[in-house]
Amino acid sequence: MSSLAPAFAGIAIGLLGGALRGSIPYMFVSLGECLTEKSGRINLGMEGVLLMGAMTAFGISDRSGSPWLGVMAAAVAGAFLGLVHSGLTELPRVNDVAAGIAMIIFGSGLAFFFGKQFVAPMAPQLPVMEFGAWSANPAVRSALRISPLFFLGVAIAVALHYALTATRWGLHVRAVGDAPDAARSMGLSVSRHRAVATIGGASLAAIGGAHLTLYFPGIWSEGISGGQGLMAVALVIFARWNPLRCLLASLLFGGSQALGPSLQSAGISSFYHLFNASPYVLTFIVMIASCTRKRTLAGMPGALAKRS
Repeated sequence: MSSLAPAFAGIAIGLLGGALRGSIPYMFVSLGECLTEKSGRINLGMEGVLLMGAMTAFGISDRSGSPWLGVMAAAVAGAFLGLVHSGLTELPRVNDVAAGIAMIIFGSGLAFFFGKQFVAPMAPQLPVMEFGAWSANPAVRSALRISPLFFLGVAIAVALHYALTATRWGLHVRAVGDAPDAARSMGLSVSRHRAVATIGGASLAAIGGAHLTLYFPGIWSEGISGGQGLMAVALVIFARWNPLRCLLASLLFGGSQALGPSLQSAGISSFYHLFNASPYVLTFIVMIASCTRKRTLAGMPGALAKRS
């Protein structure tokens, strides 16, 4: 039994590090999608936004030497894609789902086209916060090297939860999402509130993309997102459209992403590729567990529920 203790400790440390590193793209995309869906609009194009944010952050960081400038540029690029998506969905007879699929293709295409010129192996990276200096164990020190974007995401989750539940602006966003006709009768502009939420949500998602190229894994490639943008959209349903639950669910998905490497580091190499598919399997499981029609409609914003 004592011989198994180091192996279990290694797996636990690996999962902890993976949760702290891998949760960040899920966190920002899910928070952005949560804001968007609270306004009554769904943006399935977050995968394209994530890729565009990743490419933009890498390119600007590479050219300017400033990773923080890259993060800000990614947020602007995401806002642009959010503006395009918002404009598309305001057109007559344009479906949110179809527009989202179009935005996946558009955002990904832009990222791949402009990203071909960035052949540098690594752009200047975001600084890390060392919380493991107290330990002599290299695995612990590595696991506790945390990106500042993680704490930014936590702060945004708390602030967004407060804003949606305890401010006039949040009441207006929820009103246009739950009862757009009633919101119009109150003099609220449904299209304006939805546009702001869509643009803000896409901007947040693009910051998650910046994490991929400026911290972990820290490179730019066309397959860098691995479908995390789409999985994060599913994560919002699992989290019941609650920003704080999105934060916890992101940690769960980030930890699942590290399951395969953690087991391999402990000497368990059997079914390695199957364990690497854990995030996809987890997405499938939570969608089945949480998305019966009755339970989904119970938490879904009213405008979205009517379309289901």
